[in-house]
Amino acid sequence: MELKEKIMNEIKENRIILYMKGTKEAPMCGFSNSVVQILNHYGVDYKDINVLEDPMIRVKLSEYSNWPTIPQLFINGDLVGGADITMELHQNGSLLDILDKANN
Repeated sequence: MELKEKIMNEIKENRIILYMKGTKEAPMCGFSNSVVQILNHYGVDYKDINVLEDPMIRVKLSEYSNWPTIPQLFINGDLVGGADITMELHQNGSLLDILDKANN
């Protein structure tokens, strides 16, 4: 299976998936850590993918999502965005609604 197909399948198979630098247990950048902290705040279960394990993950993910930066948060197969957008949605209360839909 091609890497881009694998990424597409992971996004489809996981209600909430975070492509990040490091892991949810050990984030390797501040932006990834911010998104992890927000998701942990809501107590949701999510899959994390460390883009540092293979540089091609980042390339193929950005080709798929048309989003150049990491982290990238997907909920129900849709790109929510990176750290800035996730933080904004968290602060204005919209992220909770998006997460609630993911758990239904």
